[in-house]
Amino acid sequence: MDDSGGHAAARILVVDDEPSIRLLCRVNLELEGHEVLEAHSLTTARATLETEDVDVVVLDVHLRSERSDALVAECHARRPPIPVVLVTGSVEITDPGLVEADAILPKPFELEILLSTVRDLARVHAGG
Repeated sequence: MDDSGGHAAARILVVDDEPSIRLLCRVNLELEGHEVLEAHSLTTARATLETEDVDVVVLDVHLRSERSDALVAECHARRPPIPVVLVTGSVEITDPGLVEADAILPKPFELEILLSTVRDLARVHAGG
């Protein structure tokens, strides 16, 4: 269904241990017409991915003591693969598992860049 200003709504999973970042992403993605699910840890994210259809994952690189690179690989191993947008405060991403992400946004990110990146990746995931 396309009721969001010219692009199809997608289901987005935002994974971040900071509630304020999840809220910021959720509010703005919902204003674009997307449905947003939230997870505060990789465990919660994996549980959500097992029970919900997700079009794009927005993933914080630093989740307390957890390594986000494993989730990137897990999302890409699904059929169809789920695109991953990494959000990071780090200057440079060099870990082999993290560079496989479909997009990397440095914090602080511009909301329009987040929205356009999610929109583009959701379109690719939907096959068109």
